[in-house]
Amino acid sequence: MKVMGLDYGTKTVGVAVSDELFLTAQSLETITRKSANKLRQTLARIEQLVKEHKVGLIVLGYPKNMNNTLGDRAKDTESFKEDLERRTGLKVILWDERLTTMEAERILIEGSVRRENRKSVIDQMAASIILQSYLDANREKLKENNF
Repeated sequence: MKVMGLDYGTKTVGVAVSDELFLTAQSLETITRKSANKLRQTLARIEQLVKEHKVGLIVLGYPKNMNNTLGDRAKDTESFKEDLERRTGLKVILWDERLTTMEAERILIEGSVRRENRKSVIDQMAASIILQSYLDANREKLKENNF
């Protein structure tokens, strides 16, 4: 079993997946949609990736404000979580994603990724950071399958 990490945005979803030992998160892809509320194809692609990669748990980035309050994006994410659980039948855990996009940007800059190429990978890099943070904090529970 593996864990999937998602960075949910208004028009993209970054996707990452763990290894079977829950040690590392690897970027997988960025799912793009034309409209913010057109989620059917996005959910279908995630469902397909869940099956392909034998995913047993999904970690979804939770966009809290810096003062720990919840805004409109957090409410949209909660709704997306419910859709994911219905569609995949898996447990979806909300995980604090504050500053992950900034960290992903910094990593890409340090890696000399050109500005025009960063946009295509930033969301999947953020998903990897979200997932790696979750794996690091919960490795023992994951090994025992006690998500």
